Amino acid sequence: MVMVDDISFPPHITTTKPLSLLGYGLTDIEIHFLQIKFTAIGVYIDPEIVAHLQKWKGKSGSELAGDDDFFDSVISAPVDKYLRIVVIKEIKGSQYGVQLESAVRDRLAADDKYEEEEEEALNQIVEFLQLKYFKKDSVLTFSFPATSNTAEIGFSSEGKEEPKTMKVENGNVVEMMKKWYLGGTTAYSPSTILSLANALSLELSK
Repeated sequence: MVMVDDISFPPHITTTKPLSLLGYGLTDIEIHFLQIKFTAIGVYIDPEIVAHLQKWKGKSGSELAGDDDFFDSVISAPVDKYLRIVVIKEIKGSQYGVQLESAVRDRLAADDKYEEEEEEALNQIVEFLQLKYFKKDSVLTFSFPATSNTAEIGFSSEGKEEPKTMKVENGNVVEMMKKWYLGGTTAYSPSTILSLANALSLELSK
């Protein structure tokens, strides 16, 4: 197990095929000089991604972490990707939903891709999240299959209830969700991006 803060992440998980934990980190905020940790994030990717990133061979982790073109290639590489997000500090699902919605909407608007279909897809995500209560150790997952530009969002809390899932079928929204979590210097969790860059740098050097 890999420990992030005091939360354990398995080194491998299997979706349609085995994926490796290639990056992990925290989301946090500083309030009155106190660091408040909200979530721990694990990024699982098909190890075959290395074949799609050969032009960055020889670059250090810190070089890659600052290279948004590199992360665009990570996002667009045709391999399975999976995010496992574990709640550290409880928060209402509606708060998380609003945060995700505004981040995705801003990115869509900047690329002139925010139309009615995108708005509707985002509304469905917000509705899915707002009825949840993100207790400590609740798990939110995002599954991005290699073969389509859809995503599946899952949520489970305390392991008592069946995990609930929803599918996102708007390709533009799916792309911007990936960018929020994996988009290099503009991503949500800089510590996760640095960890992912270091791991991929190491994999590329093998």
